[in-house]
Amino acid sequence: MNVGVIGAGAWGTALAQVLAGDGRPVALWAREADVVASINDAHVNTTFLPDTPLDPAIRATDSLAALSDCEALLLVTPAQHLRAILAELQPGARPLVLCAKGIEAGTMQLMSEVARHVCPEAPVAVLSGPTFAHEVARGLPTAVTLACEDNDLGRALAQRLACGSFRPYLSDDVIGAEIGGAVKNVLAIACGVVEGLGLGQNARAALIARGFAEMTRFGLAKGARAETLAGLSGLGDLVLTCSSMASRNFSLGKGLGEGNSAASVLAGSRTVAEGAFTAPVLQEAARTLAVEMPVVDAVCALLEGAVPVSEVVSGLLARPLRTEA
Repeated sequence: MNVGVIGAGAWGTALAQVLAGDGRPVALWAREADVVASINDAHVNTTFLPDTPLDPAIRATDSLAALSDCEALLLVTPAQHLRAILAELQPGARPLVLCAKGIEAGTMQLMSEVARHVCPEAPVAVLSGPTFAHEVARGLPTAVTLACEDNDLGRALAQRLACGSFRPYLSDDVIGAEIGGAVKNVLAIACGVVEGLGLGQNARAALIARGFAEMTRFGLAKGARAETLAGLSGLGDLVLTCSSMASRNFSLGKGLGEGNSAASVLAGSRTVAEGAFTAPVLQEAARTLAVEMPVVDAVCALLEGAVPVSEVVSGLLARPLRTEA
């Protein structure tokens, strides 16, 4: 199967590296001319994935038409740009593997819902899980969820993606795989705040556990399965993202905890902290479904900058006692 990659950020580049592992050529689309030149001339993405040599089988392009012969496409653009890219791409009936983690502002649609609205003929799969791009690109062991309602297509995609260090686990719960990835980005900001404030490991562990409870409540309300949320794309991704400065969302939260504004932390960055964009959309979606998500509410308050961080933390700790469920 000839697979192309749309989006040459760190994650898109790492996935192209995985696909090129068997020596087959891989087309990688980037909007930035400097990124295209760097990948093709020096075999490194100096902007988004520096210090990682890339397989020469990866050929970058700034033309979507160059991917016209691809039999399937990995979409690795920021979540809020997916609709526009799909409208420009016009993939027809080619399978789309969605790798962005987020919820679209305005519509409150998950990425699969956006794709099905824009490209109703295209089968949709979701790739999600605990992944740092630089580790995947270096060939370190990684496991992910590959969710696809078409079992035959899911198996074919898994075979194409799998290699010695990259292991996809199949699921048919597309909604569950998406919700885990979207919600964990917001919770990672909260864990970063804990780090920035120096509140300790106990607080971080408690926040991960209570955040997972919020993820589960929201996911079940949207039709996800509990076992998917407890798997790689949910709990697995949550634990990774909430534990390392390699996470852009965790780094943003740490800056907030240290007293900086969201705007100042994000200023000048060419990478995207998806959680900052997802948080207010997730909050709105949760309220629409009458799902209580106090940690998400706290993150939104901090991103807005309307309430001091100490007051937000005090508010969470002062909530009425309740059962753990």
